[in-house]
This record gives sequence, C-alpha cells and structure tokens, in this order.
Amino acid sequence: MAEAVQEYHSGQQEISEQIATFHLVGGLLKWGSLAVAVLLSMLVLWFCTSAGFLAGLITGLVILAVGIYFLRSKPSAEH
Repeated sequence: MAEAVQEYHSGQQEISEQIATFHLVGGLLKWGSLAVAVLLSMLVLWFCTSAGFLAGLITGLVILAVGIYFLRSKPSAEH
C-alpha cells in the first residue's frame, strides 16, 4: 500500500489547469465588470434623469467602446 503513495516534490506538479482557471476567472471578472458598468450607466441615465433613452444608449455605447479598447488582450512583451 505504501508504494501507491507518490512522494511530494515541490515545484514539479502540472499546473496547466490552474493557469487556465486563473485566466478564465480573470476574463470573466474583467468583461463582466464592463457589462455591469455599461448597463448601470445606461439605466441610470434612462430612468433617473431627464436625459432619456437616447442619451443613456449613447453613453452606454461610449463606455463599451472605451472599455473594449482598454480591456482587450495586449501582446506579451517577451524578449
């Protein structure tokens, strides 16, 4: 039975699934936050001010465009 247990070696385990999960959660948080910001600003301008639907829609589209520009993936700086 003792032969079935593997000895622990620090730094030699496969971590590709953890890396993929980290990137997935980071992406969901990043794009989900942008979606919430766009929706919230659009709905606040539409319903809570006299600006109306068109002003809320334009503001939401501007925030979406700026957010996509700044949140998109950047090329890695490998030397």
